Order: sequence, then structure tokens, then C-alpha cells
Amino acid sequence: MILFALALFPATLFAAEGTEVTGTVPAMATEADAAGSLNTVWMLLAAMLVFFMQPGFALVEAGFTRTKNTANILMKNFVDFMVGSLLFWFVGFGLMFGEGGFVGFPHFFDLDYMAGIIDNGLPIEGFLIFQTVFCATSATIVSGAMAERTKFSMYLAYTIFISVLIYPISGHWTWGGGWLMNGEAGSFMMRTFGMTFHDFAGSTVVHLVGGIIALVGAAVLGPRVGKYSPDGKSRALPGHNLTIAALGVFILWFGWFGFNPGSQLAAYGEGNATAISHVFLTTNLAACAGGFVTLLTSWLKYGKPSLSLTLNGILAGLVGITAGCDLVSPAGAVIIGAICGVVMVFAVEFIDHVLKVDDPVGASSVHGVCGLLGTLLTGLFAMQDGVFYGGGWHFFLAQLFGVLVVGAWAAAMGFLVFKGLDKLHGLRVSKRIEEEGLDIYEHGESAYN
Repeated sequence: MILFALALFPATLFAAEGTEVTGTVPAMATEADAAGSLNTVWMLLAAMLVFFMQPGFALVEAGFTRTKNTANILMKNFVDFMVGSLLFWFVGFGLMFGEGGFVGFPHFFDLDYMAGIIDNGLPIEGFLIFQTVFCATSATIVSGAMAERTKFSMYLAYTIFISVLIYPISGHWTWGGGWLMNGEAGSFMMRTFGMTFHDFAGSTVVHLVGGIIALVGAAVLGPRVGKYSPDGKSRALPGHNLTIAALGVFILWFGWFGFNPGSQLAAYGEGNATAISHVFLTTNLAACAGGFVTLLTSWLKYGKPSLSLTLNGILAGLVGITAGCDLVSPAGAVIIGAICGVVMVFAVEFIDHVLKVDDPVGASSVHGVCGLLGTLLTGLFAMQDGVFYGGGWHFFLAQLFGVLVVGAWAAAMGFLVFKGLDKLHGLRVSKRIEEEGLDIYEHGESAYN
């Protein structure tokens, strides 16, 4: 405040007696400059919060798995961000936001070129960082579902495919100017549905994509040794530390306030502050509803309120609200979170007991099932165009089409990548390494002495 007050006074008032003042006081920043600066700071702050979700994922995955694989889990989460950041800068960003028809044309690490394409009033470097942390989130979802039996070298290989191909292409369709978001008259979406696909912060783009790849990867990889008895019954393989898993969920919850509100990308200007505040509220309410309803569901179903399921219920509510956090009312957010919390419990059981897919952390249920469900529920509960608000079925059908297209893309590409890697070099470690733990054999060290 003192510096601001000084700037308002002529420089001559502070000149020593007998001293001639030359030059002029710099002009005050224009409103446009102030808006750009504030919006940039908000975007970068949100990017920091989303980056902080990486340790959240690391702790959740480590806590839900066994002691002997902790160092392996932690290493994978570091690799997700290190390798993903380099590859997304080098290839993925240009593919996702570039020009060139159906999927965009990649201009490898040419930020000057990209700055001429992306006209959002934000520095291209900052926008790249913001998009990078989202890409890293999609990649790290997969590691939990394939934990405790995947070769580290093969993990590096499939992370490359996610960062440079699978995520950027479907991201282009939905966020980068592609056909699912094309609202021009005569476009496919407008001709077919009269609406475009809407995913505000990534229920489909990030979570459905990551969740489906996780499900396909876990299915191709096969269950952990001892997970299923000879007669096919599922056995519990408890994680080693629910304390750090709970801390990880708190960190993810905190980081989600960058994930969702940060997607507004602007804090300055009419309506932006209100929009950000609304997204903060709907995000938190959905998380609370998802966790609490999961607690009740597990209590009724299994006779005890399960902490591990409740942790995933909180995440289920967060994943579900991410698509429509800008469009639904607070009451709608509570309903969406509650529905996702209930469905997640049954999805975990269905994938484990019926599909016989071993997902140690429930990533395919939390991110895949609830990402799909939350995107569809946006078509029902959106205050402007939702079915329950008199908007008809156009928006819902556009949402349904979007999740089917993106889901099919992720499933097909995930299957090709995992099957190809399995045939080429083998995805899975040997039985002896799996039984004794990946930490020592894959990394030569243990997380615990």
C-alpha cells in the first residue's frame, strides 16, 4: 500500500532541495495488463495445486499396496511427471492444441508457433505448464491399477504412449479445438445433437481416459499372485498403510481446488470470481457427499464403515463433479457426488468378483466408472440445458456420444499398447520377483529398513 501511495505522487515532492528531477514516472499499468497478470498468476497457482496431486496419488497408491512394493510405486509417480512433462512439451502439447484437421498437427516444442494458434490472453509457457500437470494426472492413474507386478521398463514404455498419443489426441477432440467441441453451424456435433460435448475440467478427458487404460492394462497383465483362489474366489490383499493413503486423499482433495476452479483460467473480469467460487463450492460438496454416502453404503453392505472405501468414495465424488462443476447447482453437485459414491462401491465389487480384474487401488472404478458417470450426469443436472431443468435430451445425448467415443479410443489404444508391449518384451515380472517384492529386484533398495 505504501508503494502504491508513493506512485500516485509526483516525483518532485521527494526530490532533495536543489536537485533537478529529470525523466518521467512510469505510467500506471493498463487494465488489460492487470487482467493478464492476475489471470496468469491464478493459472500458475492452480497448476501448482494440480502438481501437488502427484504426491497425493503416490501416497494413495503406496498405502493401498504392500510394503515390498512401496519404492516401486513412489518411483513410478516421479517418472510420470518427469517423463510426461518432457514428452508433453516435446510432442503432446502441439498435438493437442495444434492445427491440422482431425487431431491437430504437432509442432515439436515450437512455443512461438503455438502462441500464434492459442489466443487465450495467457503466456504460452504458463498454459503449457497448466496442461502438463493434467497430462501427468492421466498417466499416473494407470500405475495404481497395474501395481505390484509390472516391469518398470514396460511402465516407462506405456507412459510414453499415454503422454504423446492417447491423451493428447482425445484431448484435442474435447479441449484443443477438435470436433467434439466444435460449436460452429454445420459442424458434426451441432448437426447431430444441437449441442457440443462439455467436460469442464476432465471427468472424461483425464479420468475416464486414465481409468479405462488402467482397466485394460490390469486385464492384460492379469491378477497378482494369490489374488484369486483355485475356485475363482477373490482374496483380499490389504494395503500396508491406510494412514498414508488417507493423507494422500486429503492432498488430492486439496489439489482438486486447482484442478476444477483452475480450469476457469481467468480470475479477473466480470463473472470470473463468481464462477471460480461456484466451482469451489460444487467441488467440495460433491467430495463430501461421495465420501459420506460411501461410508453409509459400506456400513449397510458389509456391516462396518470401511475407511478404504470411504477414501475412494471421496475421490469418486471429486471425479464425478469435474465435468459439470461449472454448470450444476450446489444441490446437483451433492446428488452427483452421492450417486458416484454408491456406484463406486458396486463397481469395485463387480470388477473384482465378476470381471476378475485385479485393480489394487480401485482406479478403474473411481476414475473410469465415475468419470463416465459424472459426465453423463452433467447432461441431466446442468442448470441451463440439463434434462431435469427442461433442456430436453440434446445435451445428454451429446455427453453420451462424447464418453462413448473417447472411451472407445482409450480402450482400443490401451489394448494395442499393452498387448504389443506384452508380446514384445513381457509386461509382467517373474513370479519369484512378484512374491519377494519389486523394490529390491527392480530398484535395488527398499522404502523401509
